[in-house]
Amino acid sequence: MFKRFRESLIAKMILSGGVTLLLCVFLWTGFNVFYFKRNVEDNVMSDIAMLSDTIMLGLHYAMMLDSEKDIEENINNISKQEDIRNIRVYNKEGRIVFSNIPEEVGTTIDRTAPSCRSCHQYDPPPATMPLSERSRMFKSGGERLMGIMTPIPNSEGCSPGPCHVHSNDEKVLGLLDVSLNMDKKNAMIATFEQVNVGISVVVFVATFIALFVFTYKFIFRPITRYIKATRGISEGYAFSPIDVEQADEIGTLGQAFNIMGQRVSEKHRELMEQREEFRNLFDNVPCLVSVVDRDFRVVQHNNAYERHFGLPMGNRCWQINKGRLEKCEACPVERTFEDGLSHMSEESGLSKDGKPIHWIVYTSPVHDKHGKVVAAMEMMIDITWRKELESRLAQSERRYHAIFDSIPNAIFILDRESLEILNCNDSSEGIYGWAPQELRGRSFLEFFREEELSDWNHLVRSKGEIELCTHITRTGKPIFVFMRISPASFDDRETLIVTCTDVTKRMEAEQQLIQASKMTTLGEMSTGVAHELNQPLTILKAISNLLSRKVSRKAPVEPGIMEEMAEGISTHVDRASKIIEHMREFGRKADLKTMPVQLNEVLERGFEFFSQQLKVHNIEVVWDLDKNLPMIMADSNRLEQVVVNLLLNARDAIEEKWKGRGLDADKRIHIRSFRKDSSVFFRVCDTGAGIPDPIRDRLFEPFFTTKSVGKGTGLGLSISYGIVGDYGGDIKVVEWEGEGACFEISFPVAECGM
Repeated sequence: MFKRFRESLIAKMILSGGVTLLLCVFLWTGFNVFYFKRNVEDNVMSDIAMLSDTIMLGLHYAMMLDSEKDIEENINNISKQEDIRNIRVYNKEGRIVFSNIPEEVGTTIDRTAPSCRSCHQYDPPPATMPLSERSRMFKSGGERLMGIMTPIPNSEGCSPGPCHVHSNDEKVLGLLDVSLNMDKKNAMIATFEQVNVGISVVVFVATFIALFVFTYKFIFRPITRYIKATRGISEGYAFSPIDVEQADEIGTLGQAFNIMGQRVSEKHRELMEQREEFRNLFDNVPCLVSVVDRDFRVVQHNNAYERHFGLPMGNRCWQINKGRLEKCEACPVERTFEDGLSHMSEESGLSKDGKPIHWIVYTSPVHDKHGKVVAAMEMMIDITWRKELESRLAQSERRYHAIFDSIPNAIFILDRESLEILNCNDSSEGIYGWAPQELRGRSFLEFFREEELSDWNHLVRSKGEIELCTHITRTGKPIFVFMRISPASFDDRETLIVTCTDVTKRMEAEQQLIQASKMTTLGEMSTGVAHELNQPLTILKAISNLLSRKVSRKAPVEPGIMEEMAEGISTHVDRASKIIEHMREFGRKADLKTMPVQLNEVLERGFEFFSQQLKVHNIEVVWDLDKNLPMIMADSNRLEQVVVNLLLNARDAIEEKWKGRGLDADKRIHIRSFRKDSSVFFRVCDTGAGIPDPIRDRLFEPFFTTKSVGKGTGLGLSISYGIVGDYGGDIKVVEWEGEGACFEISFPVAECGM
């Protein structure tokens, strides 16, 4: 019973509504009583304050005359009023000087007493205090009293005078204490509290009963009828409408229930009609459906089956479907008869027109009332069109593989996330030395040098083209390749199609031209380099001669001089070694490694190598470098050759223009670097003869030169153009404030330097 009550809707509604109502009534009653009690006490407090002010006014004249008899008489007369219990006047020392109780006159009250604590808790006591702090509630002689302390201020008539000697500095001369009986007010508050509680109980009980009656009559009873009717429908009884005379949501629910019941009855009738309709659908379903008995004879079939194979005419399934003279070796119908389970297989045969036909057959057992398998149902799905598509797809795939394998470049299909080689063509073996089956499953990054993996790992995933990089073949031989990378999807897998073109022979030819240009540049700078080496050699010779003379004369050498000569020898040997090492590095063949490069360092190294040439020709170099340039991907040795070529051309152009001029010649080269958007730029500008407009389009052609015969090969700018292009950069002629030439070179910012 308790469980049914706890799980019933009416119990939940009444309980939740009753608790809510009880809480609201309790809060409302408490608020009324609290507010009424507080209002009564505030009114009494105001009345006592007004009475205290009235007493002060009544005693003012007698106090001015210092007439103690008049003061006592006024206090006694006023205290005779109903509910007034005490009227006292205290002086500053806390002694009662006047009171309606004669026995109290002359006594002194302790400052810690409740009547004095409110003021004397401050040091010094304030001259004025709010009414709430001057009031107090206390009991005396079984009565509940309210008392108010009122300060007696020092007024103009009290100081000075013939009778009073109070000084002007005194703010308070004494206190007036008035106490009233609160019994009547407390009785009124108690009566109000009782009445409110009684009304609240009546309201709660009446509301709760009304809620219970309403819930039971208009909710619980109709819902009980709905439940009973619903169970009747579920048990198969005929539906009879429920009469609910309510114009609310419950009534609407009853109407909806009646409509639902009628529709359920109609659906049952429709279900019987659909049963017949499904029999018709069996004949008209587009799948081929047949029923085969245990003798493998087709006993039932639909129209689609008849259209494909014709009338069975009592023949067995293998005779009708495949034109066979004996049963199929692997027969799904036979397996269904054996284990009573469904089976599936893919079959091929001939239609009634003699055309090839392919289908997928699903078999399921047909049981009699005893559960014995007496027949098997075959549902066949015609997949002839799919077989034809598969044949065409196989032909297309063979063409794709023929094209894929015949492309002379190496093509790799990589997993975009791991860069694992999923497939590759036959040409990859000729370039890299590994067979395609050996490459599948390996990481594409294994082709790169180990020290360069961190640079190429991100670039392969993010770039569409990589102009030049170094790969390692199976024999360990480095080759130079140009890569094109395209994203694609295969079998719901994100991939990259990478085409690698072997450009090793082309790069070797370019390197030979570049090396020849380097040798030419070194030959042109031989005079300056010789001068650079001659200075430290001259100093070393002088130190050697000095030591020889000292030794031949057997003259002692002072330690300080010996230390200075040793330091000089070391310094100038280091200087000569540095010049030779720089020439050796510049003259060697670049290994075409691509790595992060700081462009400012390349500019400074190229200038350092060429600085003596510029000093010999009295050419000033003006620097304007951005110290916060990001990295670029290149080879510093090759870029240094570009810088040297541009400085060499600038030197020749300046010498051509200012030849024969004296000190007034404006011989300047401006070198500037800066960043703009996602590119790094540097400019080499000169005050030379400039570049005529008709030849600007031919500047970067091989073997084109404006120098006289024997003074130029025409390869410097062409080689520089190729080097800059290898790293995705651009070189062009721009205008500047001078009259000479200005070359601007730009490179994309390296990913690792952004």
